[in-house]
Amino acid sequence: MRSLPLALVALLTLAGPAFGAEHVVKMLNKGADGMFVFEPALVKIAPGDKVTFQSVDAGHNVESMPGMVPDGAQPFAGKPNETVTVTFDKPGVYGYRCKPHYGMGMVGVVVVGAPTNLDAAKAVPQSGKAKAAFEKLLAAAK
Repeated sequence: MRSLPLALVALLTLAGPAFGAEHVVKMLNKGADGMFVFEPALVKIAPGDKVTFQSVDAGHNVESMPGMVPDGAQPFAGKPNETVTVTFDKPGVYGYRCKPHYGMGMVGVVVVGAPTNLDAAKAVPQSGKAKAAFEKLLAAAK
């Protein structure tokens, strides 16, 4: 009879609330894809998952790009040298950048579920090396 309470505990544990997965994106001076990068620069996740933008090298921040978040989603921004964790609840494409190194192409994309706002994200004007970087990332976001 002792196994009955253990089975009940196991059943209740499995039926408990589901928590989203956690992902890490590093802010780097130098990574596998070159200088001033987020690694990985493209993350595909499920709604409710968290992404921690980890400050590894000094001088970087992370902030969402205007026009590159789904309708109704909250923009996010961190201070330089700050590790930031964001929970992504709304499906869609989220473009982000390191503001000081945006022109050098330090940008990234989080795709939450289906990329519902992909065309809108592609339509946001970009400049410098960020333009080519976003084009590559958004092409892979499908």
